[in-house]
Amino acid sequence: MTVNNHSTSNSFFQPAESFFPSAIPFGLTYDDLSLATLYSEILPKETNLSTQISESLQLRIPIISSDMDTVTESKMAIQMALNGGLGILHYNMSEEKQIKEVARVKNHINGFIQDPITVRADQSIGSVIDLIQAHGYGFSTFPVVDENDQLIGLLPGRAVKERYSNILVSEAMFKRDAVYTLKEKEIKNDPIKTADKFFTNHIGIHKLLVVDDDDRLRGLFTLSDIERIDSESNQEVKPSRDDHFRLVCAAAIAPNRKSDGSLNKETILNHVGQLVDESIDAIAISTAHGFTKSVGEIIQFLREQFPELNLIAGNVTSAEGVEFLAQAGANAIKVGQGPGSICTTRVVAGVGIPQMTALYTASQVAKKSNVTILADGGISKSGDIVKALTLSDAVICGSLLAGCNEAPGRIIEINGKLYKQYRGMGSREAMKEGSAARYGHSKKEAQQKAAAEGIEALKESAGSLSNVLNELVGGIQSGMGYLGASDLKTLRKNARYIRVTQAGQKEASPHDVITVKTSNPDSQK
Repeated sequence: MTVNNHSTSNSFFQPAESFFPSAIPFGLTYDDLSLATLYSEILPKETNLSTQISESLQLRIPIISSDMDTVTESKMAIQMALNGGLGILHYNMSEEKQIKEVARVKNHINGFIQDPITVRADQSIGSVIDLIQAHGYGFSTFPVVDENDQLIGLLPGRAVKERYSNILVSEAMFKRDAVYTLKEKEIKNDPIKTADKFFTNHIGIHKLLVVDDDDRLRGLFTLSDIERIDSESNQEVKPSRDDHFRLVCAAAIAPNRKSDGSLNKETILNHVGQLVDESIDAIAISTAHGFTKSVGEIIQFLREQFPELNLIAGNVTSAEGVEFLAQAGANAIKVGQGPGSICTTRVVAGVGIPQMTALYTASQVAKKSNVTILADGGISKSGDIVKALTLSDAVICGSLLAGCNEAPGRIIEINGKLYKQYRGMGSREAMKEGSAARYGHSKKEAQQKAAAEGIEALKESAGSLSNVLNELVGGIQSGMGYLGASDLKTLRKNARYIRVTQAGQKEASPHDVITVKTSNPDSQK
């Protein structure tokens, strides 16, 4: 049977190319429009939500946690990646702490660790403990190598205790002949499968070291990592991982300037270089106004210094802004100025474009410039995500995730209910702690005269991130099913829009009933 989705309805439900220009001079946001349903043979559970942020960075779900100091630190980033998304670590912390936070994410679950952390035989156990504390390592077992990287032993975690601080590693380690190893050439075809078989055949062994023909250390496997990776095969949504089976992670930076206003290239290079050493997957140059000279300069500088590094830049709301950042060398562009629930940029500065119109104008240039678009801000429900994904490659969420257990915001109890602190990065307190650069101010200006472009607020505790993401993903899948879209590319192709009046907005939400809200037991944890 032949099905024609568009012939009769085209005059009512229009594709983006005709719908948004017809709305000029009005700017439209999520509640101003709705998507038309289409003939479908796709069940929600059959949809593929994976998205390509760049050639080297793929996500299993198109959701990214915002680089806000009450949203994303290592706990959030770890769970985002485990659930198929990506977390962008905020920069309202010292450079040293941010590097440690990245290390926690990248070292959370590894497959084949190609550059394992090692120690020397002549070190004291106390120095090993200092190493662990300095870098925030979540492990305490280390290969022991000599000055030529030849394997001479293995220091077990049970020996790394304060009571043994004065003992040398050589006295506490397993000697070389007691350490299980495989040759590098033995694992080339399928490292994970090879390691899995080894652990199955060697009961009680938790570390497998890999050496070359000269017995130089080349990497290691851990039993716990292999078991976790194996268990993922049964998960509906797979974690987002890099080529070495590590969780993906991004970190935000600001255009660091000297007192004369010029870019502080040395400081930026040193910081980003350390992040790259920790295998960061993307750097987000995060500012409120991305269509500026300083943002263009830092992108160009980083692209020259790190040709393969994924660069996320923003924020912009125009086609010209997207083109500017793309030409500078960005891979992905953040679109949105002032749509966030705690952002007051549009009120304070009088600028900003409603989000769907901004996304449409940005998407037109993105196609030609070979960059991806990230819808940043203004999303309050899964239906908004579906609409955003008709014009973008992924969404960045703050408010929706700020109430989760994994968010770093302080927990407050009011009248028996639990809330989490949530604030805009343009709020007075956030700018005092470091985010002033995001808005073109110094810390001193933030304390004295800078106009705040955000507020401090509370979000009701939402429980675990996994539960919240499950609901959001379910909503996205439902939307794709209604549009007959098996993947995000088809969703963008199939999308047809119609304007919605205030009466239509009321009709779309629960109305004329008394809503009974049941408590979520998970939110009390």
